[in-house]
This record gives sequence, structure tokens and C-alpha cells, in this order.
Amino acid sequence: MSLVEALEARKVRLAALRKRKAGEVDDDSVVQNRNFDPESRTIRKHNPLDPSEDTIEKNVEGLAEKIIAEDEVRRAQELDIFNIAPKRPNWDLKRDMNKKLAKLERRTQEAIHTLIRQRLAAQKGESDDLVGAMNAQEKRDTSDVSDEED
Repeated sequence: MSLVEALEARKVRLAALRKRKAGEVDDDSVVQNRNFDPESRTIRKHNPLDPSEDTIEKNVEGLAEKIIAEDEVRRAQELDIFNIAPKRPNWDLKRDMNKKLAKLERRTQEAIHTLIRQRLAAQKGESDDLVGAMNAQEKRDTSDVSDEED
């Protein structure tokens, strides 16, 4: 289409537009959008069997199956046992037990200090009952060692 032809076609369209705005309606100039081809600026006839028509159904054909297949692959990857299980399965137990363990640790240290004090007192001879108990324990330990040697 040359420039002159395009200019003439534009003048005709503008004249038709002016007439339409003024209220003068030409039966020939009324073009419905569904039958108008904007590329060739002509009226086209609809053929339902025409395979060249571009429809939404043709554009999305197979798209649903593709999305479903991709989703199944993604779900299979996400359901891997190692992805579900936490890195440290007992982290909540450790968190809950820290307060109780702190109390027990303090009591354990106190008990150890008490035992050490008692042994030191027994070595100095301040407690006769404790010394006798310690000596009995030492005799048991030596007898156990001699039994193992035999």
C-alpha cells in the first residue's frame, strides 16, 4: 500500500467518523468490530471451520496438562524425607530441659563439693564414722582388684 493510497483511505475513514459524530449514519460505513479486519481495513466473513483463527482455547490447549505434570514433579521433590525432617529432631526437648538441667547441675556440683569436703575432713581425722566408711571402701576396692588378678 503506497502513501497516497493510505492517505486516501484515512480521509475516507475520517469523513465517516465526522458523519457518525454528526448523527448522519451511512449504512455502508457502519462496521462492526467482530467482522472488521484491522490489518486490511476490510470486512471479513466468519468461517467457523477456518483453522487459521487464533482462539484462546488453541493457545491454552495442553497448558493445563503441562502445569499439572510440573506440579507433580515439584511435589515429588518436596516430599523427600530429608526435606521434611528437621536437622536436629530433639532441639525442642533440649530447649525445654535446659532450665531443669541447670538446677540439676548446680545440685550436682554442691554434692561433689560436699563429698570432697567430707573426704578431706576424713583424711585429717575429724570424723571417725566417715573414716571407717572410707577404709571399708578402700578394702573392698583392693579385694576386687586382687580377685581380678587371680
